[in-house]
Amino acid sequence: MAAKKPSPPGTSQRRRYAPRLPRDQRRDQLLDAALSLIAEQGYESVSMEGIARKAGVTKPVVYDVFGSLADLLEALLEREEERALAQLAELMPTPVADADPAEVLVDGLDAFLRAIETRPEAWRLSLMPLEAQPGIVREHVERDRTAIAQQLESIVRWGVQRLEVPISDVELLVETIIVLAIEAGRQHLNRPDRYPRERLAAFTSSLLEGVR
Repeated sequence: MAAKKPSPPGTSQRRRYAPRLPRDQRRDQLLDAALSLIAEQGYESVSMEGIARKAGVTKPVVYDVFGSLADLLEALLEREEERALAQLAELMPTPVADADPAEVLVDGLDAFLRAIETRPEAWRLSLMPLEAQPGIVREHVERDRTAIAQQLESIVRWGVQRLEVPISDVELLVETIIVLAIEAGRQHLNRPDRYPRERLAAFTSSLLEGVR
């Protein structure tokens, strides 16, 4: 059997490069790759090299779009915060004058959990325990969670006031319900089989009836 002839100079197989993309598309591609890495392995696994590998590009491509890992994470958190708040605003029920406040609050929790189901990787960023967040993003995530709580607050405060519960510190009750809602979201995200939406909604309904 004849030996394989060596390829002539200049005809060796060249490395395949990722196709060129408009800068905005490349930016989203890299952010999606970073989000996927964080969801799979946590923040400790994220690096510019790892993001490049996940996206199928070279590391200089990542540095061309984002000057540093800190810049990339900041952009990722800002994008996901904006999307999460827009999603909540779209799904959250709008109370009407004669609505049962307990039902509206349960519907609000259900909307929150449905939002988590549609984009679990993104919501994991906001609902991850703060101690699991690196210092580089912790402040941003705290701000993100505060914004989510503020969006939930309007419907919770309306519901609590309509329930006319005999509690002197309504503000503290509102804050408690929001904390419980965020914890319910975290449990549903991490163990949806044990904490499905139906179970959490039924518990919330019975809890509100007990308060009323």
